[in-house]
Amino acid sequence: MSKKILVIASSPRRNGNSEILCDAFIAGAAAAGNQVEKVTLAGKKINFCSACYACHTGTCVFQDDAPAVIQKMLEADVIVLATPVYFYTMCAQLKALIDRSVMVYPQIKNKDFYYLMTMAETDESMFKGTIEALRGFAACCENSRECGIVAVPGVYEVGAINGNPALEKARQMGASIK
Repeated sequence: MSKKILVIASSPRRNGNSEILCDAFIAGAAAAGNQVEKVTLAGKKINFCSACYACHTGTCVFQDDAPAVIQKMLEADVIVLATPVYFYTMCAQLKALIDRSVMVYPQIKNKDFYYLMTMAETDESMFKGTIEALRGFAACCENSRECGIVAVPGVYEVGAINGNPALEKARQMGASIK
């Protein structure tokens, strides 16, 4: 049985290294017969949560793209969070989306999570903050599982990831989803 996979490419830079990594994952997942959708946050309007808690009434005060993306998260079996690493954590676009999920995160449950990330820094230990932040979100999603991580250091300029063995690792990880 195929899975419904949502890949969230969060980089503000279209077609950058983390999105290229997403595309490799998607190629593998689609070849394995899964239903895959990529949502690119670049160009989407996602306001920062203002902690007004109007969402507890069922509707956020902001009329933007966040509710549609969050709805896709609710419907997916698998959620892939892809981010470039800025100052040793996820980019602001992904953090804003995660924060906006406050209105429904208790309903984001029974999900398999995969994390894809890239950074200019070459010291792989510098992924730690990003991984912990992503794990923090998944830990709030009941009965969710971390299923894989591809973290690629030393890539900054657009396309620097091309030819990197991590692309094949991401493709194989996607292909392993059944």
